[in-house]
Amino acid sequence: MGPITRRIGTLQGPRGWAVFFALIAIALLVPLLNLMVPAGSLFYVPDYVVPLLGKYLCFALLALSLDLVWGFAGVLSLGHGAFFALGGYAMGMHLMREIGDRGVYGNPLLPDFMVFLDWDHLPWYWYGFDQFWFASLMVFLVPGVLAFVFGWFAFRSRITGVYLSIISQAMTYALMLAFFRNEMGFGGNNGLTDFKDVLGFDLSTPGTRAGLYVLTVLALGLAFLICRFVVKSKLGRVATAIRDAESRVRFLGYRTDRFKLFLWTLSAMLAGMAGALYVPQVGIINPGEFSPANSIEVAVWVAVGGRGTLFGAIIGAFTVNGAKSFFTGWAPEYWLYFLGALFIIVTLFLPGGLVQLASRVRDGFTGGRNRGLRAARRSARATEGETSHAT
Repeated sequence: MGPITRRIGTLQGPRGWAVFFALIAIALLVPLLNLMVPAGSLFYVPDYVVPLLGKYLCFALLALSLDLVWGFAGVLSLGHGAFFALGGYAMGMHLMREIGDRGVYGNPLLPDFMVFLDWDHLPWYWYGFDQFWFASLMVFLVPGVLAFVFGWFAFRSRITGVYLSIISQAMTYALMLAFFRNEMGFGGNNGLTDFKDVLGFDLSTPGTRAGLYVLTVLALGLAFLICRFVVKSKLGRVATAIRDAESRVRFLGYRTDRFKLFLWTLSAMLAGMAGALYVPQVGIINPGEFSPANSIEVAVWVAVGGRGTLFGAIIGAFTVNGAKSFFTGWAPEYWLYFLGALFIIVTLFLPGGLVQLASRVRDGFTGGRNRGLRAARRSARATEGETSHAT
């Protein structure tokens, strides 16, 4: 991973920054082409594409959060879906409170599912979610606190490798079972849905969907810059050393558990933000988001794109989910086979993911061009030698 990581590090240069901001600008063109271009135009972006791409951006942010802790600290989490879902539930609870008396049962205080289940009062943990600022705080605080507590015990106990992956998967599975219960007060297996608006903006209008898309693009760009700043700092260099040889780093006097705990908690908070942006764009959050299979799929996105590169995680999320949308519409019965085959191929032949493939193609092209230039120079020198000899 070292050479690939060094190549991605060239984003520091002017050309890399130009590419980064160009991609952001291209992404921001989507809502403009949706809102300002006539429907019959070749450049018109249909209404359904905007929330679909917004969903992919949320998944890219989730993949980025996993790559931060897996690619640079060597901590493979199979429970990041839990942090994503908790952030989504925090935002979903606010959107449910925003409905008020516009629900099916017209209760200004209780969500419809609570009225249906004969609840007579709002649970205490729903208090405050009628305020957007409070819900936004919980989006980061709830996943962050859970990750901190989990990581505090796990890293101080020096649980690593597959054992950490298994207990993180057990964590998200336990949360899934808990949220499926109606007594928990989160809508049971149906989850939270039928949202009306956010901050007074109707969620069903193209303008609101475009606004959420733009917000997601900016959030992903900001998260990428934060992650890049972290991994390029001294903390990031120590984390990379922990990934490669934790015992040696510990022998040098570093508290490796603290470094991993920081990255783990930051990663969980970014995953929670991804979940919060995901919910208003898809219109539902349910316990299925806690499924361990979802967390495993996130790891596949990162592996396919290129672990330890940040940008590769984003590419992998778009690539795999784009393929998923295609296969589930064309041949849904083959999707899981394709996903498994893709993961095996990447693991065996492209351990650096699509980023490694792009590097090989670029090196092959530049290498071929350089060989051609060297051959042309040799031919020119030979011709000059023959001419001088004849003279």
